[in-house]
Amino acid sequence: MGQAWGFGRYGGPEVQEFFDRPEPVPGRGEVLIRVDVAGVNPLDHMVRSGLVPGLDGGRPFPRVLGMEAAGTVLALGEGVDGLEVGDAVFGFALTGGGTYAETTVLSAPNTARIPVGLSATVAATLPVAGTTAVDALDQLGFPAGATVLVNGVGGGVGLLVARLAVERELRVIGIGSTAKREPAEAIGVRFIDYTAGDVVAAARELVPDGFDGIVDLVGGTSLRTVAPLAKDSHNVIAVGDMSVPEIGGRFVARRLDRENLERAARLALDGVLPPVITAVHPLADAPAALATVENGHTSGKVVIKVA
Repeated sequence: MGQAWGFGRYGGPEVQEFFDRPEPVPGRGEVLIRVDVAGVNPLDHMVRSGLVPGLDGGRPFPRVLGMEAAGTVLALGEGVDGLEVGDAVFGFALTGGGTYAETTVLSAPNTARIPVGLSATVAATLPVAGTTAVDALDQLGFPAGATVLVNGVGGGVGLLVARLAVERELRVIGIGSTAKREPAEAIGVRFIDYTAGDVVAAARELVPDGFDGIVDLVGGTSLRTVAPLAKDSHNVIAVGDMSVPEIGGRFVARRLDRENLERAARLALDGVLPPVITAVHPLADAPAALATVENGHTSGKVVIKVA
């Protein structure tokens, strides 16, 4: 038996609980890992709330929270290629196994080896935030000198989008709250504080002719407020709001395969895509870790160190 943290039914934070569960058995195409570090993402509380039931793997309650992790392979299911017992790996728990736990199963095609020189803590942040940043900017495909607005620049994904955009020599303007200014400006972003006044007016002052593209991490009313700032609505890329086609934009086209994980890891190892890790919690403190992300009170990435 091993400890895990998850939820007994769909709902808010009140449905979360610690519980013991038998060590999972990897099915076909899965690997069993000892979890060293789990990443914390907004997607986690969305799964708990029942907003994306397709990601729970149809497993019975209680279900374990978490979508990404880094750890060590303990066992292989049938049909697994390219990974061995003892490998240090990172990847996605796409079949409902969760990652806020001492052991879990990852989907083998969506799992990669951690390259030498990259820590498990950094690797655990890459499956969601790292590959999302790569995917969003690849989807836009802009040359150096183009202007990009990052709406929600202060979070774990937003900072990586901005950092990678700066590395690609794009002109980056980011929108966030006052507390997010310092980390955004530290990586070369022109910052707009949405608490200080009219963000549309501030953005037009910086880029009067409109933005070549927008990467939105906020959604809802905020997305619809900034979307008209794009020269072409087709180049509005939303990471969390799947209703973006209603305003002419696109949802980020995700690539969750091993090749893209390896690419994100190389970028992180080379210093091009370093996550801004702002909090490391033990498993016992998982409720506080997720609450920080769910309440929007964090800059950068939050992780749970299990092992």
